[in-house]
Amino acid sequence: MSDELAAPPTLEQARTWIGNAVDDLGGASVGQAHGLFVDADSGAPTWLIVKQGRVKPTLVATPLRDCAAAAGRVWIAQERDVIRRAPVVDPARPLLREHELTISAHYGISETVGRAAEVVSRDGGSATSKPA
Repeated sequence: MSDELAAPPTLEQARTWIGNAVDDLGGASVGQAHGLFVDADSGAPTWLIVKQGRVKPTLVATPLRDCAAAAGRVWIAQERDVIRRAPVVDPARPLLREHELTISAHYGISETVGRAAEVVSRDGGSATSKPA
C-alpha cells in the first residue's frame, strides 16, 4: 500500500460535480454541489460550495481536497453537522485570506497544512480564492 495521498481533483473534474448530491462520509445528506472557488493565482480548485436547504438555502465552502465523487454523488470527509455549521460564503465574491483561514480553522485545518498553509503567508486582505 502507498503512503501517498491521492491527487486533488482537477478543475475540469470538479466542475462535473456541480448539481450532484453531497453526502458526508457516513452517507448522511448534506446538500447539493453548487459551485467552486479556485486559487486566485494558480486557478487550481480550492473549495467546493455546498448549497444546503431549499426554502432558505445557505452556501458553505468545504475543502476540495477532502472530497471524492462517483456515480453522481460527492462525499466529504467531514460529518454533516460540521459542514452545516461552516461559515456561510457568497459564491459570487472572492474569498479573502482571512476568510480562508477562518473556514480552514472551522474544519480543523491548522495554518501549517493544506490550504491554510498555502494562504497564511499572503498579504492580509488579499483575495486568495475566486469563484470559478
